[in-house]
Amino acid sequence: MRTTLPVQAAPRVQQPSNGDHFVIVIDPGHGGENEGTIENGFLEKSMTMLTAQAMYEELCHYDDLEVYLTRTTDVYLPLKERAEYAAGVKADFLFSIHYNASVDHDLFGSEVWISSFPPYNAYGYQFGYTQMLTMRQMGLYLRGIKTKLNDRGTDYYGIIRESTELGLPAVIIEHCHVDEERDYPFCDSEEELVAFGKADALSVAKYLGLSSQELGVDYSSYAEELPEVNKGARVPSTIKDETEPEVCELELLDTDYDNGILKLKLSAADYDSPLIYYQSSYDGGQTFGPLQPWPDCDVLENTYTDTFTFFMEIPSGVQPMVMVRVYNLFDVFTDSNFIDIPYSFKYGEELQPQKTVEEKAGEPAEEAKSNLPGTTTFMPQSPEQPVKEEGVRFSNFIKLCLIIAAILLVTVMLSQMIYYNRRRRKRRQRRKAEGASKNHPR
Repeated sequence: MRTTLPVQAAPRVQQPSNGDHFVIVIDPGHGGENEGTIENGFLEKSMTMLTAQAMYEELCHYDDLEVYLTRTTDVYLPLKERAEYAAGVKADFLFSIHYNASVDHDLFGSEVWISSFPPYNAYGYQFGYTQMLTMRQMGLYLRGIKTKLNDRGTDYYGIIRESTELGLPAVIIEHCHVDEERDYPFCDSEEELVAFGKADALSVAKYLGLSSQELGVDYSSYAEELPEVNKGARVPSTIKDETEPEVCELELLDTDYDNGILKLKLSAADYDSPLIYYQSSYDGGQTFGPLQPWPDCDVLENTYTDTFTFFMEIPSGVQPMVMVRVYNLFDVFTDSNFIDIPYSFKYGEELQPQKTVEEKAGEPAEEAKSNLPGTTTFMPQSPEQPVKEEGVRFSNFIKLCLIIAAILLVTVMLSQMIYYNRRRRKRRQRRKAEGASKNHPR
């Protein structure tokens, strides 16, 4: 079953402000002392320059378009100066080029950040929609088109805030995450960074409806494929959803003790934004496995599968307590219920060859072995093997009964001894009393 959220879907709402042609500015993020992310051996300020230059060169082939770069060398530029430069050349749009990294180095995918405020929200959303389609065609996972506000209630990201204050639409393109193994193959060479630049140029050409006689392409009718938006209002799906997903339920379907595999069913829903990731834990949430893409998630259509089955591998020697964490478009998460598996897993051990008498003679005794460092004693690994455990429990029960019987026997014997001792003392006292009455004169 697929959960569908309301989605809007028509012509480009932005028109050129320079007559019959567009003017755009490409902003290579960071520069100079501001290096950007340096995770995984990457240097963002150099990456953005390569991508921006490739984007610039590609867009120079299009007709009726002026293209500018905020910087062409490795220099530091304040965000306000970048926006003022773009406004100075009467740009219709500023595209800020970036690469991403996350705090826990676990996020992956491409995203576009836009202004929260009309009409720039509508302009940004229509471009972001086009950019997301381009990134999907390149094979990237999509994290969506989003807005973010600061504590003052204005746009969080400076380049967007400074640009819109000057009446200039601006977006931040976060191509991929350099610190996640599923993303960095897209950006680990100069060729890949250039490919991103050419892809960005294609998105711009489609969004603006450009054509090129030199390249033999015409995107003037592409506006028909843009999502329909209201120029005077914010696109609902771009508004940050700060609430946790409302539903997250986990069910155990099957247990394969021989191979250490659990078959699970996950049912989850967020009624304000799509679910994009999930991750599982077998130790009750102390640690989690890598984030997994949500099945059939489409952040552009706001659809996702609300119920699906998946398989989870459990390490040998572990008695798992299983749970799942699910994330929405804005990385807000909620946890599922716990499933406590009653037996530990033990599998994958190869049979050892028989040892010679000489080899056995050099080994510690079996009792001593169990106390050696690194030795692990496992619980029964499957429901088919509790027979031995039940036998041990029965033997312990018999021993306990015998101990109780012995205690009762000793108690009875002591009681009898005390009883007979008391009777002897009474007889002696009675005899003494009778003897005294016989010898006393009346």
